[in-house]
Amino acid sequence: MSMRFTTRARGRLAAWPIAAVLAFGLSGCGGGGGGGDDKPEAPTSSSKSSESKPDAQEGDPGKTLAELRGPSGLFLRVTEAQRDGGGFVTVSGDLKNDGDDTINIPAQLSGNETEIIRNGKSLGGATLVDSKGKKRYYVLRDTEGRPLTTTKFPPMKAGESLPVFMQFPAPPADTAEVTLQLPMFTTGTIEISG
Repeated sequence: MSMRFTTRARGRLAAWPIAAVLAFGLSGCGGGGGGGDDKPEAPTSSSKSSESKPDAQEGDPGKTLAELRGPSGLFLRVTEAQRDGGGFVTVSGDLKNDGDDTINIPAQLSGNETEIIRNGKSLGGATLVDSKGKKRYYVLRDTEGRPLTTTKFPPMKAGESLPVFMQFPAPPADTAEVTLQLPMFTTGTIEISG
């Protein structure tokens, strides 16, 4: 009888951690309220250029930090350079086709690093230059080597505009102005806020 009791007790003890893990997992995954659904969208929207860009412009539609001209009528208007407490700077703006024809985004904008090129067209070739600190900051990458910028550009029709973003390591807190460089584009000095 003691053997039977021990077997049942072990079975119940083994089932308890599994039930606890399932209960915590379901409560963490459940979208049962407005609060839980809003939190994942905030980080995602800061990563996706299409959602972060309109928010930045709604406050001040005429705000322009820099304008960079590129090949074939491409034009980059930088509207925000925001320092984050996590140690990075997010540069946001609009990439526009000011030309008369539909164009493909040049592959050179991705830069020349094999790991970034492997992930398709992007703005991975962008850099921030801190002339005061004499440092150059390259676009950040995730753990799989993907650049933290807008990627996979479709062909752009004449007059079409796309919201874009790029994330860089943050320069020191006392550095407020940096130069944004993008392959094949003119350079522009931007002021970092935050």
